[in-house]
Amino acid sequence: MTPPLRLGYKASAEQFDPARLLDFSVLAEDVGFDSVFVSDHLQPWMHDGGHAPAAIPWLGALAARTERVVIGTSVLTPTYRYHPGVVAQAFGTLGLLAPGRVVLGVGTGEALNEVTLGIEWPEVKERFARMKEAIELIYLLWNEDRVTYDGRFYSTRNATIYDRPSEEVPLYIGASGPAATRLAGRIASGWITTSGKARELYTENLLPAFDEGLSRRAEDGVYGPGDDVDRLIEVKVSFDHDYDRALEDTRFWAPLALSPEEKMGVEDPLEMQRLAGALPTERAASRFIVSTDPDEHVARIREYLDLGFNHLVFHAPGHDQERFLRLYGEEILPRLRALE
Repeated sequence: MTPPLRLGYKASAEQFDPARLLDFSVLAEDVGFDSVFVSDHLQPWMHDGGHAPAAIPWLGALAARTERVVIGTSVLTPTYRYHPGVVAQAFGTLGLLAPGRVVLGVGTGEALNEVTLGIEWPEVKERFARMKEAIELIYLLWNEDRVTYDGRFYSTRNATIYDRPSEEVPLYIGASGPAATRLAGRIASGWITTSGKARELYTENLLPAFDEGLSRRAEDGVYGPGDDVDRLIEVKVSFDHDYDRALEDTRFWAPLALSPEEKMGVEDPLEMQRLAGALPTERAASRFIVSTDPDEHVARIREYLDLGFNHLVFHAPGHDQERFLRLYGEEILPRLRALE
C-alpha cells in the first residue's frame, strides 16, 4: 500500500529569477498542485539565461506566500557546501514556519555545484558515504538535545538545534542508482527519482532495490512502516496545444539528455551549454513527454503510477510557465485525479 496520490510542480530555479519563480509557485498552489519542489544549485545547467537562487531562503519566502502546498528540495547536497548541522538547523526553522509542509530532499551532489568552490570531486563511493553519514547526523540533531558526534567526515561537540518543530521534517533521498535507492527504502520518509529513462532501469534495478530497502526497514523497526514512504518521481513534461512549441520548449533543458558519461565531472555551465547545444532538438526532447492531446498525455504519465509512484512532480521546460500551469490545472490534473 502506497501513500495517496500527490501532484506537484517542479520550480525551475535554474531557468528563472527568484521573484518570477516565486510567482509561478504561488500560482501552482492556486491551480491545484499539491507540492512545490526546487533544486538547490550553485550553478545552472546553462550559462546564458541561467539562474541559481539559493534554495533555503527561497523556500522561506515560498512558505510565507503559500498556505497549503508541501514545499521542499529536490534535491540539496548536505555534504560539501553545507555542514549537515547547518542543514538540520535550516530545515528545523522552515518546519516551524510551515508546520507539516516542509520536506528535506537530499542527494550525493554534482560536480557542477561543488567544484567551483574549490572542492576536489571524489568518487561515487565517497559521495555516498558522506551523504549517509550526513543523514545520520541530521536525524540525531533533530531528535536529541546535545549531540557529540565523531564520524569519518563530520563531527559535532554538544550541538543543539534549539528551534525545531515538534514533528520531525520528512527527509527524502534522491537516487538514480540502486545503492542510494535501497538506502531511501530503508531509512527515509521518501524516495526521489526522475523520469524519461529506460523502463528496465526502474523495473529491474531501482524498484527492486527500493523494495529491498523497505524489507530491511521492517527488520530494523526503527524508521516506521514502509507503506508510509513517499515514492516521488519528477516527470518531465512538455504539454501544449501547439506541438512544435512543445517540442522547441525542451531546448533549454537539453543538458538533461546528455548521458552520464557525457556530463560526468563537467563543472562549468559554459561547457555544459556547449555540449547541450550540439544536440538535435529530438534528442533534447527525449527525456520529456511531449504531447498536445490531454488523454494521450495522461496515458503516458499513468505508466509511472502503474510502476508504483504516488507523488508526481511535473517539470515543464517552457519559458511561459503561467501558460503551462493554467493548461495543466484545467486539462491534466483533473484527469489524473480521476484515475485515483
